[in-house]
Amino acid sequence: MRCDQTAAWKLLQRNAQAFAGFDLRNAFAADAGRAAAFSQSTPYVFADLSKNHVDAATEALLQELAQQTGLAAHRDAMFRGEHINVSEDRAVMHWLLRQPAGSLSGKLAAPLAQVHETLNAMLHYAEQVRADDQITDVVNIGIGGSDLGPQMAVLALQDFALTGKRFHFVSNVDGHELAGVLKGLKAEHTLFLIASKTFTTIETMTNAHSALQWFKAQGGSDVARHFAALTTNVAAAAAFGISTTFGFWDWVGGRYSLWSAIGLPVAIAIGAAGFKDLLAGAHAMDQHFQTTPLAQNLPVRLGLLDVWYRNFLHYTSRSIAPYHSALRRVPAYLQQLEMESNGKRVDRNGQALTYGTSPVLWGEPGTNGQHAYFQMLHQGSDIVPMEFIAVKKPTHSLKDHHELLLANVIAQAQALMMGKDDAGGHKHFTGNRPSTFLLLDELTPASLGALIALQEHRVFVSGAVWGINSFDQWGVELGKVLAKDIHARILSGDASGLDASTAGLLNRVR
Repeated sequence: MRCDQTAAWKLLQRNAQAFAGFDLRNAFAADAGRAAAFSQSTPYVFADLSKNHVDAATEALLQELAQQTGLAAHRDAMFRGEHINVSEDRAVMHWLLRQPAGSLSGKLAAPLAQVHETLNAMLHYAEQVRADDQITDVVNIGIGGSDLGPQMAVLALQDFALTGKRFHFVSNVDGHELAGVLKGLKAEHTLFLIASKTFTTIETMTNAHSALQWFKAQGGSDVARHFAALTTNVAAAAAFGISTTFGFWDWVGGRYSLWSAIGLPVAIAIGAAGFKDLLAGAHAMDQHFQTTPLAQNLPVRLGLLDVWYRNFLHYTSRSIAPYHSALRRVPAYLQQLEMESNGKRVDRNGQALTYGTSPVLWGEPGTNGQHAYFQMLHQGSDIVPMEFIAVKKPTHSLKDHHELLLANVIAQAQALMMGKDDAGGHKHFTGNRPSTFLLLDELTPASLGALIALQEHRVFVSGAVWGINSFDQWGVELGKVLAKDIHARILSGDASGLDASTAGLLNRVR
């Protein structure tokens, strides 16, 4: 049943009206067990949800909503390999990429064997590159999920990365980005990874051909040694001059492809053992999502909280603040994961929705954000739920830094909730501002894998409750199609048939 047709939805609407006077400070004062009731440990991730605008009665209604919308059945269908991506008639099996070898039977046994055949070949190649002292620079050329995932993970796991190799990521078709990277490289020491499932993505292939021209202009001749492709279009890669290719499957969406061959730069950085740990951490969270009762299931609790905020309290955005420098690309990664997955206005049957879906995700690392946009979070007119991500143990030995960092993240969550009275007004903080706190003991390949899988499943939960297909992305297509037409018009000067604004801009840029 679609969520807005359920009895629980109507009860939640009524509950939201009564919730107008909810105050976190009063909630803690009235319930000594609130922190414990709204906190839990999962594989590698501890979550404190107690500073959110939610109470036990609301969470119980949200659980009823999950039951009435068939969340568990939809989850189980995904893990059975059913074609829940209805608009493209595809299975959704990114979770299979981190499933242990030989652990499944039936129709999933063969796909799992193919996954591990490709994984083993990719990791073998990664170890070869790691051992090749001639290669000092690895340039990943991709866009979207073929860039955001591996870039985020390589940065996050830099303390586990092999020394002696530098990693670069090029996604923007703006030539300034590629030119800036190439400026500091030498052809004989560079490996290019071309990440495009179809080997036709225009931004990626434009950058790839420019990289090839640069390579040859620098005296490079062995294209097969210095270029590899992460693609299923082996013929197109061969025509490019590439003989080393690693493919993946149509049941892997781009924003869920980090675990596939798209993760090759990660494997080169942290090695085969490290990459397997990344997969194992994600698999542990898969198991939690698949087997834990919904009331104690962290992805479910987070996804339902997102629905509560978006549709009943009408909070339209969420800010992500990772308090760890290595996690600085996590906000951008989560933007694509959630907004491309759930930024939809029709349900799985193509019918228009009467309610909002994906919130706007945005953020920056702490403590930088404290001296920038946190002003609005504390004293602005809009309530923006915060999500803090912190790591208990540092990997550096600099005295007092990490203690100060942790003090800041805990204090920010406290300040958002508690506020401060000031009769003059300018220094008054209303408080009662919601936040979620996610804590890792250490930032390792396994804990990063668990954290990202947690976010994937959380997005699945809210999308399933909303009744939308979280696994297509038709919204990215129209602009790409029109860009081909505009590109030809820029070259020719033909503005016929265009609206006045588009024609004027075309003439101005020529």
